[in-house]
Amino acid sequence: MSERLERILERADELLSRMERMLPTTETIDWSATYAATWSSKRGRSNFHPVGHIDTIQLDDLLEIDRQKDSLIQNTAQFCAGLPANNVLLWGARGTGKSSLIHALLNAFAERSLRLVEVDKRSLADIAILAEQLQQEPFRFIVVCDDLSFDATDTGYKELKSSLEGAIFATVENVLVYITSNRRHLISELAKENQELQELHSSETVEEKISLSDRFGLWLSFHPFDQEQYLRVVQHWVKHYAEQCNFEHSFDDEVRTIALRWALNRGVRSGRTANHFARAWVGSKSLEILSRESDGQ
Repeated sequence: MSERLERILERADELLSRMERMLPTTETIDWSATYAATWSSKRGRSNFHPVGHIDTIQLDDLLEIDRQKDSLIQNTAQFCAGLPANNVLLWGARGTGKSSLIHALLNAFAERSLRLVEVDKRSLADIAILAEQLQQEPFRFIVVCDDLSFDATDTGYKELKSSLEGAIFATVENVLVYITSNRRHLISELAKENQELQELHSSETVEEKISLSDRFGLWLSFHPFDQEQYLRVVQHWVKHYAEQCNFEHSFDDEVRTIALRWALNRGVRSGRTANHFARAWVGSKSLEILSRESDGQ
């Protein structure tokens, strides 16, 4: 073999190696043993990463959102049964149970072959590729993007819209997309972020952005709790953590007052706020008991 030919072959081998590094690749996941994974795409290399710790929250832990919960359970049950079902947009106030509801669904439907794949905003353009990777698996996959929104100058919505409308995604029957957002149309409509607000319903550009939410067949809205709703959720979580700590408690007016003050300081009455209060209050009271017992020894 001539020296010139050797150099050509070496150069060709180098070019092939560079091309391989640029092509998307995926790691194999044993979905029978993996209930949830994340998907990342960096420098042209796309990979699934198993999630070791799964949120243990149950559907019964999610109170005061019965309408939303029933609708999402119904849609997911249809999907797991191989029946027609919709992509879902869960939108509304922060801390009201949007993400927790999706995690609770996994715990409820995992035995019916449901699996979750979490993606971030930067990887939304890969949804069609991701779906193609999963279509041969004997499981039902929900692709989840949490807390998604686009500002006035962000063009990322086009990638998501294109993926949802693409031919590949349309033919994959075992993948749905569930997205949570604080915004109904996923796009900011605040005047300080969008100078086109005055033309909001006449601008073709803004209308194109708003049309992204139309790609989701099911919209579920979540709103802040009123005082009584909040207190009922607080009572649930106080009982939950008190049982874990073997702590006897009385949910009296004093506890209610402290819980309401906690929400006032946070600026929102929500399930998340109620959970955080219960953790803090039960933990504090339990520690006091342990300290007294220790001092008495």
